[in-house]
Amino acid sequence: MTLLAAFAGCAEPARTSRDTAAATPAVNQPPAEAASAAASAPATPSVDAVAPASAKPPAADAGSGAERVPVLLAADGTPLPQTRDRPSVESSSFRWRLDQLVAAIAHDDPERALPAFFPRVAYEQVKAVPNPGRDWEQRLVGAFRRDIHDYHRLLGPGAASARLAALLVDERRVRWMEPGAEGNRLGYHRVTRSRLRLRLSSGAERELELTSLISWRGEWYVVHLHGFG
Repeated sequence: MTLLAAFAGCAEPARTSRDTAAATPAVNQPPAEAASAAASAPATPSVDAVAPASAKPPAADAGSGAERVPVLLAADGTPLPQTRDRPSVESSSFRWRLDQLVAAIAHDDPERALPAFFPRVAYEQVKAVPNPGRDWEQRLVGAFRRDIHDYHRLLGPGAASARLAALLVDERRVRWMEPGAEGNRLGYHRVTRSRLRLRLSSGAERELELTSLISWRGEWYVVHLHGFG
């Protein structure tokens, strides 16, 4: 079932499949090939379309929304445990963190997007690998920073004007991953191949892949932005 969760108080204008294809770059190809690939882009699957929380640009100081970052530690400093709560794209915390991700892409500033990324304290509990903290920093966050830079370049000269138009998430793809799957010690919800739809000041729209979201304590976080590599 397709739902529309509109946070800005207005619905996005209807778009034809031809319009969507023309506005969608081939994010898995170099920028030079994006224009030719867009013409043959497949239709977007049935999704939940989430409009941005605000039409205003995100605040310049990412720290001003620190209170919206979910609490990860107990009062004594110990990590809070995982839950089976199903995350929602309508969470105000997630919507704020999504704005930080878009702002990071627009301004080529990966550090700004870190509140949207799967937390280190959670990864250290979830992943059954030697030294998960180092794996988080050197592999996962390294790839995340690289993808932010790549997406900024892909948007071209108007990148700084990019604003979130919608997040396209296929709720049918949400799965609870049991312990033991994907090298994990703890379970989590996962959804793959979502899309960020961005609008530039020129009126053009671009769609960028958001490869994998996983949950921690009932909130969605990015763990792979563009591909699993």
